[in-house]
Amino acid sequence: MGIVERLVPDELGGAVPAGGAGGAVATTGGGRRRHGDREVLATIVFVATSGRTWRQSPAASFGLSGARAHRGFTKWTKARVWATLHRLVLDELGSRGDGCVSGASRTGSPARE
Repeated sequence: MGIVERLVPDELGGAVPAGGAGGAVATTGGGRRRHGDREVLATIVFVATSGRTWRQSPAASFGLSGARAHRGFTKWTKARVWATLHRLVLDELGSRGDGCVSGASRTGSPARE
């Protein structure tokens, strides 16, 4: 299992914002290759959780540069997809019966007791 699969597992594939942040980039063969949104999201998760900068994200591990992932992050932020993504992840974890979401609400604030 690679780093992309660990950070964005198959079970959460439906939570990846569709068709938004990928985008074409030049390849050495002169053609264009699209980076998948899953790879973009995995790079964003890596940067957010590792304390590293966009430039320090390992392009070889994710298949895209930190700059490309940052453009995806900016695009998704402008499109306001983070609340939707958060809800989808909580729904997926809740459907599994994962206890780690019991104190969370859909707004991201701790539940009041």
